[in-house]
Amino acid sequence: MALYAISDLHLALSGDKPMDVFGDQWFKHDEKIKNNWLNKITKEDTVLIAGDISWSMTMEESLKELQWISELPGRKIFIKGNHDYWWTSITKLNSMFQNMNFIQNNFFNYEDWAICGTRGWNCPGGDNYTSHDEKIYKREVIRLKLSLDMAVKKGYKKIIVMIHYPPTNERFEESEFTKIFKEYGVSKVIYGHLHGPALNRVLNGYKDGIEYIMTSCDYIDFNPVTIL
Repeated sequence: MALYAISDLHLALSGDKPMDVFGDQWFKHDEKIKNNWLNKITKEDTVLIAGDISWSMTMEESLKELQWISELPGRKIFIKGNHDYWWTSITKLNSMFQNMNFIQNNFFNYEDWAICGTRGWNCPGGDNYTSHDEKIYKREVIRLKLSLDMAVKKGYKKIIVMIHYPPTNERFEESEFTKIFKEYGVSKVIYGHLHGPALNRVLNGYKDGIEYIMTSCDYIDFNPVTIL
């Protein structure tokens, strides 16, 4: 058994959202993901998917992409990304596929690790942070704590967090997210969201004793990275 991670699949299997407009590396990127996945991941493994799963706008439209992911080997654990407009009822999502779990104010486990998370948001002090962001940012902080509190209440001491957005601003300054990671003794943080030129400056490695792992598809060459 092994634990892997990847984010920002940006699937559009109907073909109405070709991703290669964002660069040649995105040409037929779903095939790259599938081939790399099949070469690496077995049915005993687990894959963390940190948001931006499908371009679909409704739950019904997303079924094609979710089924595609479900048929790949292994168990999958998801958090929501900013483009996952189809993500509505968490209860319904968690009842749809035996090998897929969705995090929203809850957590799941991988062996003796708790997998917690939330979508996240732009962080204060960032170049594009506005008053509009404040309310959403504070709500996401609450959702992260709800997920972590549930895991701690169940007795988990080893914790991995998935958060779609980077948990800091562009200058890697402390945020409420990073304070919470330290408070709860989080070991690893999986995130994505960034693409293109933004990938030239990412938090990837250890900071304050926590390992930050950037998993946007185009950063990891569409190939899931090993976490454990």
